[in-house]
Amino acid sequence: MTNLEKYTNAFVEAFDVDAETAKTLKYQAIEAWDSVGHMGLTAALESAFDIMMEPEDIIDLSSFEKGKEILSTKYGVEF
Repeated sequence: MTNLEKYTNAFVEAFDVDAETAKTLKYQAIEAWDSVGHMGLTAALESAFDIMMEPEDIIDLSSFEKGKEILSTKYGVEF
């Protein structure tokens, strides 16, 4: 499984959406992505990539695209 697939799968599982929908998501754009859903997504990403995200990065994780940017620049995940 590629890093992009692992990343997308974290969104799919956290929010119960399909992969295409996951790629367009922004924080609070769907009911499932509330503060509780946000922490579930964070946990899924940390588990998938064996990382521990910094609090400011968790707060900055505001969309599918922003998450990719954070993981690639701060945690060395290549997409």
